[in-house]
Order: sequence, then C-alpha cells, then structure tokens
Amino acid sequence: MFPGISLRQVRERLGLTYRDVEQASYELAQRHGRPEFIVHISRLADFENSGVVPSLHKLFSLCSIYHLDLQEACKWYDVPLADIFGPATSQAPPRTHMAAPPRVVRLPIHFDPAFDPRRTSYLTRMVESWGHFEAAILKNGHNYHYGYIGQDDHWMEPILRPGALVLVDPQRQRIEAGGWRNEAERPIYLVDIRSGYRCCWCLMEKSRLVLQPHPLSTSVPEAYRFPDEAEVVGQVVGVSMRLVAD
Repeated sequence: MFPGISLRQVRERLGLTYRDVEQASYELAQRHGRPEFIVHISRLADFENSGVVPSLHKLFSLCSIYHLDLQEACKWYDVPLADIFGPATSQAPPRTHMAAPPRVVRLPIHFDPAFDPRRTSYLTRMVESWGHFEAAILKNGHNYHYGYIGQDDHWMEPILRPGALVLVDPQRQRIEAGGWRNEAERPIYLVDIRSGYRCCWCLMEKSRLVLQPHPLSTSVPEAYRFPDEAEVVGQVVGVSMRLVAD
C-alpha cells in the first residue's frame, strides 16, 4: 500500500484534521526546541497525496501524534528498521567501537522433550519453536552497553575474535588487581582511549592505566594517563562471536 494512504487512514481513524496535526506538531516543536518537528498543512498533504517522504523529525512528529510504532511506519517506506542489527554489508568496521543494543532478541520457546540442559546438545535440533522478545525485557533494569570488536582488532584473540559483540556493564569500572584463577576468569574491560576503544585486560600502576593484550596476540601493551587519556567504560560480562570467519 502507498505509504501516504496509510498515513491518511490512521489520521482519519483518529478523527484528526490537517489543522489538528499541524497544531500538535507546533506543540512538539516547542517542547523539544526544534522547528523541524513542525508539520505544516501543505507538507502533510504532500506526504499523504504526492508520495513525498517525511524527514526524520517529521516522521517522529507523525508517529508521536498518531501513537504509531516508528518501526511499523518505517516498514511503509521500505526501511527495515528491525533488521538494523543484521549483516548490512560485507564491509565490517575495522575498529572497535561502542554499539547500540539490539531491540529484539530471538530466543527458544519450546524445547524437544528429550532436551537435557545438563548435557551438551545440538541446540538447533532441540528447539521446537523460536520467538522474538524485546531486548529491554532482558535488561532487568540494568543499563548495559554494547561494544563491537573491529575486524582489525586482534588484542584479545583468541578469547575475543574480531567481529565479536560484547556486553559491557558500566557499573563495573574498577580495575581488579587479582583474584582470578586463570585467564578465562580475568576481567576484560572496554576502554575509551579518546582516539578509539580498546577491549583488553587492564592494570593500574599509580596514575597510569596499562592495557594488556592476550599473550598470543601480536599487539603490544599500551599505557595511558588515567583518567585524562583513557577512561574505563565498563567490564565485559557477555560475548557473542563467530569461531570461524565467513
């Protein structure tokens, strides 16, 4: 269906006139301090009847006024917002960076009756049905951040391979000096070094933050003045990564 027709149908279903929408958009613009949120009557007519695509600010205004799901509205314009965390292109970013969290997580709902959680299994064959959940549900009130290990980042390989997505807890910023029994238990941190990010082991030496790569990596340790030159974003508490490259 033509996107403009969908917009018009929603507006008419709500009993709103062009003038009502324009007035509501003025209120939004005043509240947020940006005139770009204003949807003039003539512009709304262009959206509904002439195939004109709304700008980001105006689409936000319409979704807000109509109580529309932005993701659904983007579908009308063939923008697959839900797929934003999928493999967009074959050119993956070379540098490690912060990443936005996925909105939806695909999880198993029903398992085969023979599934035994105590045993290693071929999970794909044991799941009878999958479902999608809002990722926000899984946060449980915790404000996790996400990081992406760049394709050129081999600092923690083989523990963290290039292309891995890491879950970062910003409440765990204190560098632990010891207490782990092996390298798998040693805390890994995401560090902002101003010119980019490092995901690695860390060691505090007075006012210096020493970044330590995995011994099997070709990278060499680096030291920065803390916190002027480097800041700890948080500790890595989860990871999702491929073991074999495509």
